[in-house]
Amino acid sequence: MLTRQDAAIIGAYTGICFGPFSDMHEYIEKIMGRPAWTHELASPEMWEAIKEKSKDDFLALCATEDGE
Repeated sequence: MLTRQDAAIIGAYTGICFGPFSDMHEYIEKIMGRPAWTHELASPEMWEAIKEKSKDDFLALCATEDGE
């Protein structure tokens, strides 16, 4: 089952919000280490940084228990 945290990670990595925007926004601020103003989310450069910082968490969600 997808948790709200999982949805926030997926949203940050893909740029498509899968749950409450506030969860994704909070996660983005956490991984960026600073406040993320909503107008910044219109910037392709900001999304590239978000994607890079959320990549490990996203890949961990995609991993199976047997490592495949």
